[in-house]
Amino acid sequence: MQKPVIKAIFFDIDGTLLSFKTHEVPESTQKAISLLREKGIKIIVSTGRSINSIDHIKYLDFDGYITFNGGYCMTTEGDILFKQAIDPKDIHAILTYAKSQTLSFSLMSEREITIHDVTPEIAGMYAHLNLPVPPLVEIDKVDTSGILQTNIFIGPQQEAEFMQNVMPNSVASRWTPLFADVNPKGQSKQIGIDIFCKYFGLDVNETMAFGDGGNDITMLKHVGIGVAMGNANPEVKDIADYVTDDVDENGIWNALRYFQII
Repeated sequence: MQKPVIKAIFFDIDGTLLSFKTHEVPESTQKAISLLREKGIKIIVSTGRSINSIDHIKYLDFDGYITFNGGYCMTTEGDILFKQAIDPKDIHAILTYAKSQTLSFSLMSEREITIHDVTPEIAGMYAHLNLPVPPLVEIDKVDTSGILQTNIFIGPQQEAEFMQNVMPNSVASRWTPLFADVNPKGQSKQIGIDIFCKYFGLDVNETMAFGDGGNDITMLKHVGIGVAMGNANPEVKDIADYVTDDVDENGIWNALRYFQII
């Protein structure tokens, strides 16, 4: 069977485009993206990050942005193709829970990110991502209708019980043991891929994606070719069509060459 021609590629950011060691996009990846653009292949970000925390990679000249794990999709011209907030009841439940229990969490809206209870471990995580620690949230002033994503700083062992009891209308995914991304139930990067396929008039079989974390699994399973980075979590490698090298070892470049896309 003849393999489909790839017309769009979706890239996770942290651990995929961006190195955790250098906090930069490797030169080989920058060159690869330039070659892809010359071929007319669409280049789209697909991240759990906020729309407001990706400015440092926009110089790569993307064709679109999937942010908040599919909850906020925007063209490079600023047109919003999709936006979905978490059920306000779940946000209210977090705020109520935090008034009586120890819990660190961040709240992400279209305009800002705030955080509750910053521990040294959390501060270290933001430094690892080369991001500033967000300002503290004012619990009594939160607009519960406008939260697109929250990060809940609990371990994997506590996740299922917390989600069932506190946020039953939402879904958790994670790429680190430190916290889980929480989004509306049914939402994932797969949703964002379908939105951009419709926008650009593409079949999903004509797409490819690169990722390394648990929140990339639905994306890698959905596209025509799903590539896990060499530094990816084991469960991500298990479902990928192909496992490439680490982000710091020209993983994106090598995979694109392997599939003869560049």
